[in-house]
Amino acid sequence: MGTPTINQELFKKRLKKLYKFWNDDEGALGSVNAFVVLVGKDANAKPYSKSNAFQTWLYTCELEDTLAVASKDRFVILGSGKKADFFQAVAGGATEGLPAIEILHRNKTNKDKENFEKLIEIIESSGKQLGAFVKDRFRNEFCDSWEAAVTEASIKKVDISASFIELLAEKDNEEIKLMKNAASVSVNSWGNLKKKLVDFIDNEAKKKMSELSEKVDESISDVSVQGPLAKNRNIDCCYSTIMQSGGSYSFKWSTQTSDNRLHFGAITTSLGAKYENYCSNLARTLLVQPSAELEEAYESVLAAEMKLIESLKPGARVKDAYEAAVKTLKPELRDKLYKKELGFLTGIEFREGSFTISADCEGVVRAGMVFIVSIGVAPLGKEDARKDIRQAAVLLSDTILVSDEGPNEILTEKAKNRLKSNVVRLNTNEEEEDTKRRSDNKENKEMGRGKRSVVLTDQTRNKTTNEEKRKEHQRELAEALNDAAQKRLAENTGSAETKKSKKSNVSYKSLEKFPTDSDIRNLSVYVDKKHDTVILPIFGVPVPFHISMIKNCSQSVEGEYTYLRVNFTHPGSMVGKESTNFPNPLAEYVKELTYRASNMKEPGEISANSNNLGTAFRLIKEMQKKFRTEEAEEREKEGAVKQDKLMLSLSKANPKMKDLYVRPNIIAKKISGSLEAHTNGFRYTSLRGDKIDVLYNNIKHAFYQPCDNEMLILIHFHLKHPVLWGKKKYQDIQFYTEVGEVTTDLGKYHHMQDRDDIQSEQMEREMRRKLNEAFKSFTSKVERQTNDQLDFDSPFNELAFMGTPHRSCCNLKPTSSCLINVTEWPPFVVTLEEVEIVHLERVHFALKNFDMVFIFKDYARKTQMIQSVPMTSIDSIKEWLNSCDIRYTEGPQSLNWPKIMKHITDDPEKFFEDGGWNFLGNDSGGEEEDEDESEEEGYSPEGSESEEDSDEDESEGDETGSDDDDEGSLDSDESSGKDWSDLEEEAAKDDKMKERDEFEKGDRKRRDGGHKGGPPSKKRR
Repeated sequence: MGTPTINQELFKKRLKKLYKFWNDDEGALGSVNAFVVLVGKDANAKPYSKSNAFQTWLYTCELEDTLAVASKDRFVILGSGKKADFFQAVAGGATEGLPAIEILHRNKTNKDKENFEKLIEIIESSGKQLGAFVKDRFRNEFCDSWEAAVTEASIKKVDISASFIELLAEKDNEEIKLMKNAASVSVNSWGNLKKKLVDFIDNEAKKKMSELSEKVDESISDVSVQGPLAKNRNIDCCYSTIMQSGGSYSFKWSTQTSDNRLHFGAITTSLGAKYENYCSNLARTLLVQPSAELEEAYESVLAAEMKLIESLKPGARVKDAYEAAVKTLKPELRDKLYKKELGFLTGIEFREGSFTISADCEGVVRAGMVFIVSIGVAPLGKEDARKDIRQAAVLLSDTILVSDEGPNEILTEKAKNRLKSNVVRLNTNEEEEDTKRRSDNKENKEMGRGKRSVVLTDQTRNKTTNEEKRKEHQRELAEALNDAAQKRLAENTGSAETKKSKKSNVSYKSLEKFPTDSDIRNLSVYVDKKHDTVILPIFGVPVPFHISMIKNCSQSVEGEYTYLRVNFTHPGSMVGKESTNFPNPLAEYVKELTYRASNMKEPGEISANSNNLGTAFRLIKEMQKKFRTEEAEEREKEGAVKQDKLMLSLSKANPKMKDLYVRPNIIAKKISGSLEAHTNGFRYTSLRGDKIDVLYNNIKHAFYQPCDNEMLILIHFHLKHPVLWGKKKYQDIQFYTEVGEVTTDLGKYHHMQDRDDIQSEQMEREMRRKLNEAFKSFTSKVERQTNDQLDFDSPFNELAFMGTPHRSCCNLKPTSSCLINVTEWPPFVVTLEEVEIVHLERVHFALKNFDMVFIFKDYARKTQMIQSVPMTSIDSIKEWLNSCDIRYTEGPQSLNWPKIMKHITDDPEKFFEDGGWNFLGNDSGGEEEDEDESEEEGYSPEGSESEEDSDEDESEGDETGSDDDDEGSLDSDESSGKDWSDLEEEAAKDDKMKERDEFEKGDRKRRDGGHKGGPPSKKRR
């Protein structure tokens, strides 16, 4: 197991905030020059304390038997071996805003006598007063020894709890994220419980409330309920879930759920979840067949809660918010209100007792505070034992974040608190009909009472289907899509990236660098390799041309002469390619030059003049090849970043995986190696000694794909910026192990009962299980070591679908943030956050496949397409995209996306003025629209295809129209159609006609068979 490491950045940031607050504080903390925080190992200690909260806030974890002493210039931590090592990374001298941080290791042989003496000396040097959390008491040998040392030194303790309440009240961004996740855990648990309660009411199940309460506590950390939130996270209950029904209600947080059976009247549920030690709370009331009076009471309590949330704004006094909420409540309900408090400040400690929402609290609300608001009213209504009606209650509670501007954020908003979402109606009409039926048929008395159906208010017979809900959500996304895109473009207008201009290649920057060779003086063709230049004589003047300006050259021999033809690049010569940068495109340019030299050697000459042209031709070709290779390497390096240096960790406990292969094949041969996690990145070392480093700060997505139904088990990294390994840049790298045989010998004899085959299958299953465990353990250790800086995502196999993103068809799998295929190479990774809209092309009932096009928020980026997706997967894909809040559209045609995107990027403002993305379809549910309408509304740059389609449709329409005139309309009555017997007679007649035609054709062939070779031969006489 990897050694945990402290989050250095967060520790220093919060310690600096603590010391700044200490210097500015006018309360108890400001009156002392030293304070102590001690947490001891004590099974009987309170679950919530200021000491534990301090450790969680500063260290991000709780460390028992650890002592911290802070003075104005020093922060000293005393702990045992591993706990002391936990802080080694932050130990060091004083810096700006931070004190010197010292680490002391415990010495249990002398019961830390020397360590305590050193700490007491630090405290005494700061004065005889010591700040402490006086109410926190831990009983064990270590804590008792420390208390004795403080008492012996006659140091007076000052309670600094109030100061730390103020310090920890405002949450920073990291804390807000954890609070939101804690609220999501509570919402998920309530959603799971609500489904079960509806089923119990429907089936009239008799369940004990205490058993249900225990099930809710278990669901808080259950992966099947919480999903990715429960993955390698510290999730727990704030308190045991409180369920109440049947007329007995109490709104105290210490209330225990009774063993009574669940009564189907008013069911109140209060549950709280902790996520990484940060708390949240949620309470809801489920009303079964409520009376009008009870519904009015619920609406009044809900209005009071909303008023309370609205009143908790920065600068407001808490007691004023309390009074506003009470006034909103109906007068007849105020006497039944639980008036002690309507909520409290929360965070690492579930309930801050000195900052409650009550009539006496003088506290002032500040932005960043998180409150639990809770309003309960009981008893309501009257009991009627004959009708099994008992007194009811209404309890609502939510966790809210105080916003600096705008309305406060309700973190538990997804657990809907409106009346119609929490009312269960019994459909009594069916019950009355069933009773009447039983009275008419006395024989069926033993069959019992007919089953009652339970429906929530939003689940009536005319309930909206999933498809309608999906369309409604897509309409909402469509409305917000264009506005969001316009805002984004407006923000990026000033920071638009200008296209890189190609650098101009200059042969000689000064006359001094011009060569003075004899060939130049003799006006021969000269190739200067040093400056990538060819010097050509023109009208007796040697003129230099850079090799980039030469398009191509050719050599030919005709009779006694050799010809060298040189073609140059000029404006218009590189059609369809990235042209050279011409400063003056309207100037006159040399298009080509041809030189002729004699092959005959004159008397006195060493060689023929044509040798110069032959040598020049060869050197020009070599120089062109070299220059183009260098240009290709430069283009390859564009966009690639140089990674920081890997900081190696010498710890033997580093997470490590052996026998892994790497893709792409950066190393020359396929050699296995090991992957090891270090301080700031991974290092892959092959058996040959090759090294590949991947740093954490350059990893955009990390994926772990287990070997379930796969031949590979792998870890894949999708990088933020491409990295140059060797001479190529890569944005994806993966480390994998092959599982089982990738290829199978079909010639080998197999038998299903063969013992060897059965044993090999069992061994393969066991190997797969062990590999999954090993890879999972590796990823978990890396996540812990990096303090969740790196989070491995796994694909959801149940949402997978087939498609062709590149050349081959493969299995595409969604993850929580991407759509990926990392089994085939090259990999396919699309980040969902970067996607603007998804368009489904070729969606037609007559086709078996369709295409998916991903349009990104960066319009300069090329669209990505997945081809040949089976039509059977379209519903699941729509549901998945809808759940990810991604707008999708569909159409029957393939669109010219390069042309569309160029049209958008040329004038984005005009594009959005004309309706933006609405041209793809005003309604995402294109199934209900006629095909003709979709063709007219869709944007199709390829007009020829649409015209052909319309021509075919018209011709088909003419043919079908003539048939309809003869045989009558399809919508006619049954009397105008033909009976089955008439149809059978017609079919029999058609069969006989076909048989007769075939017989006649065969007979003609037999008669004509002898005449195929010409006229018949004459008989001999």
